[in-house]
Order: sequence, then structure tokens, then C-alpha cells
Amino acid sequence: MPCPVYSFEYQNILTFLFYLVIFFSEVTAVRQSAKQQAAPGKELSMNTLRKIYCRAFQKAFHIAIPFLPYRKPKIAGSVKELPEIIMRHKCTHVLIITDGGIMKLGLTRRLEKALKEAGIPYTIYDKTVANPTTVNVREALELYHKEDCDAIIGFGGGSSMDCAKAVGACAVKPNQSLAQMKGILKVHKKLPLLMAVPTTAGTGSETTLAAVITDADTRYKYAINDFPLIPRYAVLDPKVTLSLPPFITATTGIDALTHAVEAYIGNSTTIDTRRDALKAVKLIFENIDIAYEHGDNIQARRNMLHASFYAGCAFTKSYVGYVHAVAHSLGGQYNVPHGLANAILLPLVLREYGSCIDKKLHRLAIAAGLADKNTPDHEAAELFIRAIEEMKERFGIVNIVKEIQETDIPKLAHYADKEANPLYPVPKLMDASELEKFYYMLMSLTSKENTSEAEK
Repeated sequence: MPCPVYSFEYQNILTFLFYLVIFFSEVTAVRQSAKQQAAPGKELSMNTLRKIYCRAFQKAFHIAIPFLPYRKPKIAGSVKELPEIIMRHKCTHVLIITDGGIMKLGLTRRLEKALKEAGIPYTIYDKTVANPTTVNVREALELYHKEDCDAIIGFGGGSSMDCAKAVGACAVKPNQSLAQMKGILKVHKKLPLLMAVPTTAGTGSETTLAAVITDADTRYKYAINDFPLIPRYAVLDPKVTLSLPPFITATTGIDALTHAVEAYIGNSTTIDTRRDALKAVKLIFENIDIAYEHGDNIQARRNMLHASFYAGCAFTKSYVGYVHAVAHSLGGQYNVPHGLANAILLPLVLREYGSCIDKKLHRLAIAAGLADKNTPDHEAAELFIRAIEEMKERFGIVNIVKEIQETDIPKLAHYADKEANPLYPVPKLMDASELEKFYYMLMSLTSKENTSEAEK
């Protein structure tokens, strides 16, 4: 007889997870209490209790992964395949969600031509901004209803795809605001046919169950996470990436690398996510410099798209970490491009984790061609981190975010803390006060001066 858990509808898994969290929290708390009784001179701090809660929460989700309805999007190799897909699903009008830059570059022309030749009506919303806002979603949703659309294509970077996901969620949940859907498993309903065409090889949004939206009034950036948000189809067409400038190629490529690394070093990996992360790291180290220096190299562009896809599959299940949490706060407050923020932060956060990730970085270093199995763990870890730093130097990525205001840092760190804890299964837990150091590092002061200031 099959395990009855498999018969759960995913809407009911929240209850299952809730009780699991309680169970692990209680078990861990009992153990901690016993340790405290054995050492009566020490008091149990709130910080320790919070860490217990975070780890229990993460453990519950890790246990639940096999029971959750994760799926990979079906892959299409060209935008020319989309008309057949749309007709197969009997859709009658498509909303294409993109941005002004994509339109100016003419990247949608091949898709538009294919749709026209197939006789499929379409409407374009091209006002999506970096770090899409609630205003973007509202405007695109109004257009969706006005034109009686029944399919959505997110065409562009992560921002366009996130906006497309949020529009789809709002279309099927008309009585709920975006804010009410933030968090985990609050959409529930099947979205209209959702297709994603990434024009950068980095975000992995074409694979994920998340849509990251910025509140237009507060600038607070939050994520909506639910399985219906995973696009039905991911179009990995290298031709739409050929016009990417070298710097964007670099930052989005390191964005994909960040996804793979954070997924791999976290505590909620599976056999599949570890395999996907290693594939992504290998492909990125083999192709990112070629794509950067020779943007017209179709094979390098294709390989980077597949690397981004694999990295997306990895972090969708195994989550990310503090690199993303801090980057999201910078994007929400200052509109810092997400890929750039991740690229700047990745080696800083890896160094902060210290020796607890050496073994995992060793395996990543082997995948990247930087070490072999006989290299000591700490040496391989240093080789891997240094390779990322050298990559940033080659691509002209500096460790400064000039927009950061010192008075904003407590708020930014609070946002990062709220996003990451308890959800992200990071190798080393940090609270808001500990996360502040990264913002100081990114100010125009030297890292040494920043660290000293943060410690005052």
C-alpha cells in the first residue's frame, strides 16, 4: 500500500509542514533544554531559540521535498515553436510581457512574425522595469483582461518573467492582492498557459516557482512562491541573447552561478539538485568568458542558457541564501540590477561562511576544472572563491554599490533577515545585525573601514 502522504493535495501540505516544524522544534528545544540544565551557568538566548526554529523549519521543508509537486518546464529550442504550443493548448489571444529595452532591440520580432503567420492574435505590454513593481503587474493585468487574453509569454530577463507570473496569479485570484499572496503556497490555482523566453542566461526564472515583486509605494521587495507559477514551457533560444552587451552577459552569468552555488552549499539539497548545480557550474566556467568576449558565439550562448536552466532547477528545490536576500534588498531600495548585486556579493558571502563550506566548494571547484579530488578542501575552496573574484575583475565588476546610505542599512538588513530566515537553508545562520556588515562592505569606504564601522 502506498504511503498515504502521497495522496495529499499540495494545498494541504502546509498543514503537514506546520506540524512537522512543531515536532522538530519541540525535539530540538528539549535537547537544548537538557544541555542548558547540564550547564546551569548559561542562559538560553532568543538568538539561540530563533536558530533552533530556523533549522527546524528548514528540516521540515527538506523532508517534505519528495512529496511536493515540483516539475521542470518543457524545453523549446526556439520561439518559432511557440505558435504550435499555443494552438495545441487551444489558446486564442496571447499577452507578451516584456520591457522597453527588449522592444528597442527588436528581440520580439521573430516571435511576432511566427504568431502572425500562425494567425494567433497577441498584445504586448512593454513597460516592465528592473525589479518589477505592483504598478507593472496592475497595468499588465488590465491589458490581459481588456484584450481577453488566455495565455501569457514572459519575454526578457527575470523581471519580465516575474511580472508575467504575477499577472497569471492575479488573473486566477482576482479577490486577492499581490501582498496577500506573498510567501509560500498561497496561489493554489492553475495559471493560464505560461511560457517563458529568457533573453539573459542568468535568472533561471523560466524554471522557478517564484515571482519577486517590489511594492511601488514602500519599495519593499517580496516573493510569491507556489508551484503553479512554474512556467509550462521554457524557450532556450540562443538567438534572442546574441545582442546582450558583454557586461550584462557577465553579470547575468554570475547570477546563474550564484543560483547553482547557493543551492549546492545549502542544507536542503537532493541528488537531483546537486547534479543540476554541478552541471551549471561546469557549463558556466567553460562558456562565460567565450560568451563575454564573443557574443555572437551561438554554442556558448546556448550553453549559458542551459546552465541558467540547470541552476534554476537546483535552487527552485534547494533554495538560495544570504547573497540573494541582501541582493533583493538592494534591488528593492535602489533598483540595483539583481545579477550585478549577486555578482558583487557572492565571494563576500562565501568567505563569511568560512570553513563550514570547504568540502562543498571543493566539489564545485572540481566541476569548474579548478581542482581535483586530491586537492585539500580548504585549498580547493580558496581556488573556487578566488576564481570568482578574478572573473569579476576580468568583467569590470567592482565591489561598490554607491547608492547605499548608511542610515538605510538597518532597514535593508531587516528586509534581508526577514526574507532569508527561516526559509533559506544556509550553511551558517546570520541575523539582521550580522548581515549589516555586507552593506558596509559595499559602501565606498574600504572593506576594512566598513568592517570597523559595522562593529562599533
